[in-house]
Amino acid sequence: MSIGEVLALLQGEFPDVTVSKIRFLEGEGLIEPERTPSGFRKFTHLHVQQLRYILTEQRDHYLPLRVIKDKMAESFARPRAVQDKQEVRLSRAELLEAAGLDEETLTELEDYGLLAAKARRYDEDALKVARSVGALARFGLHARHLRAVKAAAEREAGLVEQTVAPILKRRAPGAIGEADEVARELSTRLLELHEALLRTGVRSVLGR
Repeated sequence: MSIGEVLALLQGEFPDVTVSKIRFLEGEGLIEPERTPSGFRKFTHLHVQQLRYILTEQRDHYLPLRVIKDKMAESFARPRAVQDKQEVRLSRAELLEAAGLDEETLTELEDYGLLAAKARRYDEDALKVARSVGALARFGLHARHLRAVKAAAEREAGLVEQTVAPILKRRAPGAIGEADEVARELSTRLLELHEALLRTGVRSVLGR
């Protein structure tokens, strides 16, 4: 995640948190986000958990940072191998098993462009799509019914493309990293908007 995405996740619970605050905590050594080759911060869900812990300890217990840092060393002491997320690269057979789909359904998903293999392997997003479609099938919804969802996602991706295109055209050092961070934050905001609009539409259908 970008620092903007992390901020969006935290502000509901901690309205006073800012980008500067997150950078300060990094400078104090309480969190250690990775950096892209261009210098942009890359946060994981573990970093979000750590930030929640820090902010809660400050808000509820008024603890100084040095004490919080010592407590975190115990609370978040986990092997590096557990913290690192392994890249998902599934064969066709592995995807079918992991998603609980049959061959016919997977072929239908590919025919409708809902997922695709890359070098004959399926990534994490393909697995999420497959599992979601499998769950929706219980309600009588299949790949052919989900073309509208795919079309909406493509239009939203187009908005992201329009926004980052001027950044990429500059061809300045760090432009790719900046575009990536902007794209991630914009994607988060669009997902939040999509979710809110969907809830509003469902309430309307139910007459609420």
